[in-house]
Amino acid sequence: RSLLSSPLAAACLRAKYKTETMSSVDNIESIANKDKPLSLVERIARPNILSLVPYRCARDDYSEGVLLDANENSFGSPLASPEHQKLSRYPCPHQLSLKTSYAKFRSSQIPHVTIKAEQIFCGVGSDEAIDLLLRIFCAPSTQDSILITPPTYGMYSVCAKINDVAIVKVPLTPDFDLPIEEILAAATPNVKLIFICSPGNPTSKAVPIDAISELCQRFTDGIVVADEAYIDFCQPEQSALNLVPSFQNLVVLQTMSKAFGLAGIRCGYAISSNEHLIQIMNNVKAPYNLNQLTSDLALDVLTSEAVLAKMKSHVAQILAERVSLEKSLAALPFVVKVYPSDANFLLFRLENSAQEAYKRMADVGAVVTRYRGTELHCDECIRVTVGTPEENKAFLQQLVLAWDYIQQQRSQ
Repeated sequence: RSLLSSPLAAACLRAKYKTETMSSVDNIESIANKDKPLSLVERIARPNILSLVPYRCARDDYSEGVLLDANENSFGSPLASPEHQKLSRYPCPHQLSLKTSYAKFRSSQIPHVTIKAEQIFCGVGSDEAIDLLLRIFCAPSTQDSILITPPTYGMYSVCAKINDVAIVKVPLTPDFDLPIEEILAAATPNVKLIFICSPGNPTSKAVPIDAISELCQRFTDGIVVADEAYIDFCQPEQSALNLVPSFQNLVVLQTMSKAFGLAGIRCGYAISSNEHLIQIMNNVKAPYNLNQLTSDLALDVLTSEAVLAKMKSHVAQILAERVSLEKSLAALPFVVKVYPSDANFLLFRLENSAQEAYKRMADVGAVVTRYRGTELHCDECIRVTVGTPEENKAFLQQLVLAWDYIQQQRSQ
């Protein structure tokens, strides 16, 4: 049967046709509308990316019938279960069902905002989207640059280094607030992307969406990227998704690794009202970037009210445990500060010896936290994930034991 015999498969074909013809159509339109101002994407994306004709894969033409077109294993998967037999076939490269379900889920959380499947990119975690945005907008070994606000998520710098892209750093304030005027002053025409982590990692502090809105309004020659890996531990009104309809220069990154409890499947999203930008991300990605198992599991979660209810219950439990853990840490005499948290972790500062305490807890007590003392404004700080009640109790016990041992060693 033809691909068109399946509604979903037909949608895949239409999506791919749009992808493949976009470059040539854009060229024709640019000739016909040579006096029309260039869009933001056309102005700042790399020319070779704009003219890219993406790879054409086997599932773009047909997805049903006697499929002898992709050099797959016709005898199927060696795995016994029936659900694994389809793994011998390449998945739909456009993930339309997953995008539609995620759009519906997020739209239900923010009633005045309607997210569409065409506004979503699906990737291998949000890290793939970070890398793609760098490759689309920043030419290697040139003056093109990104702007970050340390202390922040380390992958922005790693991706920039891999792609040989310069990094402009504008530190957060000591209280981890966003210095908007300093950011805008540093955002020269060479800055193509501003990465804002909200809630921040390691800061655990959410950036007010009014601040993100102001950046979008005033940074008109580049893209503002709001990375919201931990947003489900906040209220829906704190999400930059509220701003998506208003700004073509905003990309919101989200993931299923945190609140959804699915870090192992590596599934993330980029959302923007700039559908041209999302289309270019789809052009640049690998043909089958999201595997079938990841797609199926993510879809199972998003289409099950019972599973979503359990996810929300887990979030509520984490938030309750966060309050309890914060109080317990603040009561310890050697803990100087526990930072307010909008995420599923706490950042706290010891009087001294934080690195030694971190090592002692891991090596002797088998409780693993994260030492953050090498990062800006985080001297003598440890980051701890909010665990189960039993895990949090074990952590607190080992923290006290580690501190007492370090002080005894120093007194000898």
